[in-house]
Amino acid sequence: MDVSSPAPLAEALADIVGASACLTAPADVAPFVTDYRKIYTGRAAAVVLPSSTDQVSRVMAWCYAHGVPVVPQGGNTSLMGGAVPDAHGGAVVLGLSRMNRVLEVDETNDTLTVQAGVTLAAARAAAEQAGRLFPLRIGSEGSCQIGGNLSTNAGGTAVLRYGNMRDLVLGIEAVLPDGRIYRGLRGLRKDNTGYDLKQLFVGSEGTLGIITAAVLKLAPLPRATSAAFVAVTDVEAAVQLLGEAKRVAGPAVTAFELISAPALALVRQYLGGVPSPLAQEHDWMVLVELNSGGAQQALDETLQQVLETGMERGWVQDAALAASLADVQHFWRLREEISDAQTRTGGSVRCDVSVPLSRIAAFVRKASAGVLALVPESRMVIYGHMGDGNVHFNPLRPARQTAADFLAAHHARVSRLVDDVAHGMGGSISAEHGVGVAKRDELANYKDPVELELMRQLKQALDPKGLLNPGKVLR
Repeated sequence: MDVSSPAPLAEALADIVGASACLTAPADVAPFVTDYRKIYTGRAAAVVLPSSTDQVSRVMAWCYAHGVPVVPQGGNTSLMGGAVPDAHGGAVVLGLSRMNRVLEVDETNDTLTVQAGVTLAAARAAAEQAGRLFPLRIGSEGSCQIGGNLSTNAGGTAVLRYGNMRDLVLGIEAVLPDGRIYRGLRGLRKDNTGYDLKQLFVGSEGTLGIITAAVLKLAPLPRATSAAFVAVTDVEAAVQLLGEAKRVAGPAVTAFELISAPALALVRQYLGGVPSPLAQEHDWMVLVELNSGGAQQALDETLQQVLETGMERGWVQDAALAASLADVQHFWRLREEISDAQTRTGGSVRCDVSVPLSRIAAFVRKASAGVLALVPESRMVIYGHMGDGNVHFNPLRPARQTAADFLAAHHARVSRLVDDVAHGMGGSISAEHGVGVAKRDELANYKDPVELELMRQLKQALDPKGLLNPGKVLR
C-alpha cells in the first residue's frame, strides 16, 4: 500500500480505531505534537486513539508492515521531549487516553489492575475507595497516565518510603513493535521463572513496546499524617536530620524534600505572594512528612522529637508543624508548584540528577560554585527528593537577563558542568525524568560502553526496524 500521502494511512488506521479516533486535521493533531513545556514540537501524519489492546496490536502490526514510525503518548507530561514526534512528519502518534478503565481492585492481594490510559489521580482514587493507597505522588497526577509513569519509571515525592514505579508494578501487558502482545498481566510477588521481562518496558520510554495495562501494588491507607516545614543550617544539616528521622520514625518517613531560598521565593511570587510557613527567610529548608497507620498524636510526637533533636544539635533553625490538613496542603503546594513557576518564568537549565545521599551536600556545594563562577548572578533554584538522593538542580537566569539570551549563552555549559559533577560523584544525569531527546546525545559521555551496547542490542532484538518512538533514548 502507498503510504507516501496521509490519506491511505489515515484510511487504514481509521478502519481499525474508527474514524472519530483517527485525527488528521491540523487543529486536532496540534495538542499531540508539542510537549508540556512547549520546547519540543514535531509533526505527525495522524494521531490514533485506540480503545483496546487489540486495536493497539492491529495499529502496530499495520505500521510495522508498512514501515511507519509510531510515537506512543500518555498524558504528554514528559519534560525531556520523549512523547512527541520529530519534525519529519511521517510518524503516527498513538495516544492511550481512551484506554482508561480500572479493570480490577483485589483487596485481598493488594493489587490494582488498570489500563495504561488511567490517570495517576484516578488510580489513586480507585485505591482509596477500596481503603488502600497507591503511593506514587507527582504534581501532574491529574493528567499523567499510568502507562507513561511506567515507561519513564516515574519517581515523585514518596520514593523514599515506597520506591519508584519499577518497585510498584507486578505485571504488565505490552504490545511489541510488530503487533504481538506480551501478556504478563500477573499479580504475583513471587515468580521465579526466568527473566523478569516486564522490567524491560519500565523506563524504556516507549522504545521497546507500548504498555497497555498493568498490575500495581497497593499499600495500607495511612490513618495519620504529620508534616513540618523546616529551616536547616545547610544541606549537610538536612542529611543529618534525615538520618535522625529514619532512626526515630523508621518506615514512617515518607517524604523529605529539599528547597533552596531562591526556589521558595520564586514559587511564592508565582502563587501571588502566598505566605511562607516560616517567620524569617532561610537559605535552606526541608519539607518532612511522616505517615502511619497509628494514632495522630503519637505520630506528631515522633516528628516533634526529631525536630527537637535537630535543634539541640544545631541542624534546625526553625520549624512550622502542620496543625491541620490545610497546613499540610499548603506546605505541599509550595513544593509542587516550583516546577510550573520555573516554566512560567523561563530561563532555567533543568538538571535532574541523583547522587548517593552521603555525597549530596558535596554535590550541591561543588555544582553551585561551578555555576556561579560561570554566571555569577544565577538564581540557584534547587529542590527535590533529597531523601532518595534526587535533586532538581535548576539554575535560573539572572533577573536582568532574558530567558533566550541566558539559555543561548549558558545552557550547554551549565548542563554539562552539573552532569559532570554528578557523574564524578557516582551519580546519574537523569534521576527520574528519563532521557527522551534532551539527554539522548549525552549518554555516550556517561554510560559505560558495554551498557550502551546492551541497550542497543535490546532495541535491535525487539524493534529491528527502529519504528517505535524513534530517536528517543538512543540515536
